[in-house]
Amino acid sequence: MTSARQLLWTGFRGLDASAADLDFAPGGIILFARNLDPDPARGPGRCKALIDGLQARFGDELPLAVALDQEGGPVSRLRPWVGDTPPLRHIWTRGGAPACGHWGRLWGEGLRLLGFNVDFAPVLDLWDGHPEAGIGDRAASADPAEAAAAVGAFLHGLEGTGVRGCLKHFPGLGGTALDSHKGLPELADAGRVDRNASAFVPLAHADRLVMVAHLRTPASGNLPASLHRGSVAANPWGVAGRFLPDDLEMGGCADWTWSDRVRLSLEAGHDWLLVCQTAEGTRACAEAAEALPAALAAPALGRSRGLRRHLPPSQPGPLDPAAWTDWVRRVHIASEGV
Repeated sequence: MTSARQLLWTGFRGLDASAADLDFAPGGIILFARNLDPDPARGPGRCKALIDGLQARFGDELPLAVALDQEGGPVSRLRPWVGDTPPLRHIWTRGGAPACGHWGRLWGEGLRLLGFNVDFAPVLDLWDGHPEAGIGDRAASADPAEAAAAVGAFLHGLEGTGVRGCLKHFPGLGGTALDSHKGLPELADAGRVDRNASAFVPLAHADRLVMVAHLRTPASGNLPASLHRGSVAANPWGVAGRFLPDDLEMGGCADWTWSDRVRLSLEAGHDWLLVCQTAEGTRACAEAAEALPAALAAPALGRSRGLRRHLPPSQPGPLDPAAWTDWVRRVHIASEGV
């Protein structure tokens, strides 16, 4: 029987598949720096073996979604292996859409070599110069049309390799002054919310992953947008997608019980439940999902399994060292040009 626990995309601590201490099969796994051996010589091969092990363990019926945050710049899980790389804003301002597309394809090629099939990138928030909110130069531009052009090109390159991208953080964190990892940011200006969200309109479609921010807006009332149906499936901008909330362990939604976080996420129209940081959080989220009425979980389960059916097939086996070395060389060349 299909379990609501399959709605979870979860993290774990450890460098090998056996370290994923889960008593259920999740729909997805997200890896962080803590899961990657930083040694450039052995780390990439060990990552490929880790993902092969996760697919063998959890992906026998449907491919397991295996994701990470690989934007480049300040959010680059692959930095220990490839060095510093430019953020999206630098790529856009110095090379425009062609450069953004080139970097999207580069990241996709490397991620496919390692076995990943989802990248939680790129950022579509509008640049505002406020480092306190945790976005900064991860955002391409303060102009919605320019931001959409940069992100659209990046996505075209990335998804051309078979790796799914993800628009984030809808409806947009531009103009906020609090990092949602630490608490719940707020935008009181409805006009600013509309301007932020307008960048998402030309890029969203029913099959695109869209991560929703923990952000209070005039429309969401006391709830974060991530837990508010009027800001997710019934949003006023007509943005469609395969929605998932930002990490449900973040400070931006910590004032709600796990039961409420999970219930409100599914009522809002999310396909997934993202819980990344602790084993305790994963257990609490899984238990809350399992306790839901079947009728509430069933639509999301159907949509989430539909996505997994169309993920690129896993190619088990050792990392191709020659292909990896050539890819790293091309990343270094591209970094020197920005």
